Amino acid sequence: MASAMTYLLPYEWTSTFIPLQDQCPVSSYESIERMFRDDIGEGLKDYFSEFAEEPIGAASLAQVHLATVKETGQKVAVKVQHPGLAVWAPLDLALTKFTFSTLKRFFPEYDLEWLSSEMEVSLPQELDFQQEAANAIRTQRYFAQLPNREQLPLVVPDVLWARQRILVMANESGHRLDDLPYLDAEGIDRDEVSAALARIFNEMIFGRDAPLHCDPHGGNIAIRRRETAETSHARLLRRLLWRRKQPNFEIILYDHGLYRDIPETLRRSYAKMWLAVIDGDMRAMQRYAHEVAGISEEEFPLFASAITGRDFVSVLNPASKANQSKSLLTPRTSEEKKEMGDALQEGLLSDLVQMLGRVPRVILLILKTNDLTRSLDESLHTRRGPARGFLILARYCARTVFREQVDSIRERPGGGSLLRPDNAARLLVAWFGYLRVEVKLEAFELWLALKRVFGIGGAGVEFGAGGGGGGGRGAVLRQGVKGA
Repeated sequence: MASAMTYLLPYEWTSTFIPLQDQCPVSSYESIERMFRDDIGEGLKDYFSEFAEEPIGAASLAQVHLATVKETGQKVAVKVQHPGLAVWAPLDLALTKFTFSTLKRFFPEYDLEWLSSEMEVSLPQELDFQQEAANAIRTQRYFAQLPNREQLPLVVPDVLWARQRILVMANESGHRLDDLPYLDAEGIDRDEVSAALARIFNEMIFGRDAPLHCDPHGGNIAIRRRETAETSHARLLRRLLWRRKQPNFEIILYDHGLYRDIPETLRRSYAKMWLAVIDGDMRAMQRYAHEVAGISEEEFPLFASAITGRDFVSVLNPASKANQSKSLLTPRTSEEKKEMGDALQEGLLSDLVQMLGRVPRVILLILKTNDLTRSLDESLHTRRGPARGFLILARYCARTVFREQVDSIRERPGGGSLLRPDNAARLLVAWFGYLRVEVKLEAFELWLALKRVFGIGGAGVEFGAGGGGGGGRGAVLRQGVKGA
């Protein structure tokens, strides 16, 4: 995670951690052969006609080898746990707990015991590859049934079989997401990749009963070109229906060991909090930050910076014409990065550590996912900056609130049939409110596209010029989700 914290840590630190994503020390072929025989009862050559002795990637818990199944000839990726982990993992965990406990004793302002507690829960799950296989299968099935799956070009490798320390999956290969020369050479639009990433992970966070992948760093995501054939009639129909062109790439997601489920009540409050952030409604931000994570008014500025990865001034000005250099819709400047780094060195780091120790564990993992996807997005160096990502986020948040309104209509005393005249009227009001938000977001996205094509400067359209006031001027998003 440290490699993704580019908004907090210096480049020299974050760049040093990048090799830990997929270039850790490897276990020997002989030790893997012994473990395979111990766990399966067969040797590698009994099951595979080919098995590459050198792994294609190695992380802290496991490494991946390419192989060919002897019986079918299928090319597969074999993920094997480092054999020594069964012995060393409990010792490492105990040492981590001791280290953080000692640190707290001498430096109480740097209480990191919450981190060792989270590791105590997460590590056994990540070490069970049968659980990882179940997570991968669940994610495949979830995205396969979505009506907008064509705009979510996600590939999760098929699982062939799994044991606790061995996982065999279909070989789905690609390039690192930050391989910009590859993207440009293949005609893959970086802005579309950024948008696809935003849709995939917002679906995981805001989709009902969706599984959340909590470790999407650069070593766990790959991209490859996909050929898309479209007839002239299909193109005409798509344009008449205002549908987006199918992406010419696929995003491959690996390592499904660390997953969480977000409770529905938390998901709804989290969506409302983001709508308030984007709309600049300070009172609503503070209210939902308290509902989501128990954040006090004093802690809110720091929490707002943590969830957005931006200076608090940017949070106060989501699209302010008066301060375009610090807006959520503009890329971070070197000045903003320096100011955030200086603030941490001046004492905010201990405040951040203490605050994170008090928030619910699932919020920590959501923040981690946000950090990692934000880092991936910044590595793409898109033309539109973060604006489109916030538009996509707003859409998913508005959809979540609309679904809550529909559920509340169904749960009304005396019967929740949507065919009842009073319920149908409420549903119609909620639907038109949601549609109004969608139209405004679509118009803003069109404006961003026109700005890019014609080189138009300036803000032009406000997305929600809230400022620090309670009401939040420009309430673009609150319309239609009011009273939810």
